[in-house]
Amino acid sequence: MEKKNFNFNKNKKMKFGRNAGFRNPNFENFENAKKLNMGNIDLSMIRERVIVSGSVERIVQTGGPTIFIVSDGTGVLALKGFDKPGERAYPQIKVGDFVKANIEISEYEGELEGEIKNLIKLSEEEKKNLAKKIEEVQMERAKVKSPEFLIESVILDKLKNSFEKAAFEIRLAIIQQRPIIVRHHNDTDGYSSGYALERAILPLIQKEQKSDKAAWEFFLRAPCGAPFYEIDDSIRDSANSLRNNAKFSNKMPLVIIADNGSSPEDLMAIKHGKIHGMNFIVVDHHFFDEDVISSEVLTHINPFLVGENGAHFSAGMLCTEFARFINPDVKNVSQIAGMAGLADRIDIGNKKAVDDYLDIAEKEGYNKELLYEIASVIDFVSSKIRFMEVREYIEVLFGEPRSQQKLLVKLMAPYIRKLSEKGLAIAKANAKTELIEKTTLQIIDIEKTFPGFGFYPKPGMAVGMTHDDLQKTKKITNLVTAGIMATAITLRATDESNFSVHELITFINKKSPASFCEGGGHKNAGSITFLPNKKEEIINLLREFIKSRGK
Repeated sequence: MEKKNFNFNKNKKMKFGRNAGFRNPNFENFENAKKLNMGNIDLSMIRERVIVSGSVERIVQTGGPTIFIVSDGTGVLALKGFDKPGERAYPQIKVGDFVKANIEISEYEGELEGEIKNLIKLSEEEKKNLAKKIEEVQMERAKVKSPEFLIESVILDKLKNSFEKAAFEIRLAIIQQRPIIVRHHNDTDGYSSGYALERAILPLIQKEQKSDKAAWEFFLRAPCGAPFYEIDDSIRDSANSLRNNAKFSNKMPLVIIADNGSSPEDLMAIKHGKIHGMNFIVVDHHFFDEDVISSEVLTHINPFLVGENGAHFSAGMLCTEFARFINPDVKNVSQIAGMAGLADRIDIGNKKAVDDYLDIAEKEGYNKELLYEIASVIDFVSSKIRFMEVREYIEVLFGEPRSQQKLLVKLMAPYIRKLSEKGLAIAKANAKTELIEKTTLQIIDIEKTFPGFGFYPKPGMAVGMTHDDLQKTKKITNLVTAGIMATAITLRATDESNFSVHELITFINKKSPASFCEGGGHKNAGSITFLPNKKEEIINLLREFIKSRGK
């Protein structure tokens, strides 16, 4: 919490002292004071004097008063105590103590506060009783009222219990003033996932804390650099959170990983965060050979966990539905699912679901063409901002406000379209094809073909466009396209090719364990990584794998 400049003139008549709050513990003698739950306090009660009780969640020393953040389960209120400018008021009170305070309700820059007139620390028996009551209230308030899904889907029906469990944990974290971090993949589907969650969570944080600024202190959404939650992300999140814990008494966060999180590559980072007191929820749709994540997180949501194909529901589609479980009053998310489905090519495997979401988007004023254009702008911007949060800019991209969104898309979409057309032309001019059994292998040497860092389209998109173009122009239906880089290959394949990214990884590791091949994605779309000195060997093993699948 940042320091505030308080107007002390209005407090001239108030008598403060180091032990002012301990001189008269008899609250019944305080004129016109009444007991009140913090959740019932609002701006209409300014200058009223009330009695509140709760647990001290945080203590912040400003250049003026000491701020005690107190919760009674129904809500949170900042209680302001003053001895001398910049000096600790009520030094007997520590984080974790339970207190009763006699306060005058006030406001500063539109945010509710309570000016402490009298304050005491509760006895152990009183603390025990109040702690039990607060826990009961919190658990009741965190309960989820399950909405009807936006569309009919067997996948969603199977995931409903997981949605409910995860939404409960998120709502409880907000009520308990636990910061929330949303980490997501750095593409349109990932941003769609993160933004849908952001739209659901931020209003609940602001309402709980009675502060618009709480949205900055208690929430962070940031893309992951890799297609998984890597140890770098976990170290940064842990280090920042530990600093905030030491500096502001903030609790360690709940981390939601969206459009990432289900693979073994995520495991180390998740375990690392847990050591420091962080908790995790995963919402993903990517394939994994073995579920090593569920036992390490509060909730793991993935269609593959319920016997369904994650390629039939994108993370953005899942998070659009999930957002409505977290916050039944969430606004401006229903059109996101259709866009995410288009961007992640879910219409290939589950056209009905995407079409149903597109019908919903149409009612919101978003036709298919506009959604494609918005998706292209999001994808382009994601390649430029990389690891930055840029919350306000992302809000515009997703329609806050919609008038500005459409102006931005109208300006940028034609420019991005030209870049994409140029990228496709470059790829087509330099792609090489060969026939392996009945399968056509198309190879693009990314690093020798494209200008380099910062070029758009990104390698994955370039490979996808070239893959689609060859099917369209040459009518080739049995096709594998590989974008070759120094230490990685991006892959796209048709169903007819009988391909599998995951089985390719197994095949390579059996044939060349010294290549240390890793990767992931979906069956027909993903990427692998390997040691740079094994590049040619990996390419030959790719050919061998395709040959073995074509027999």
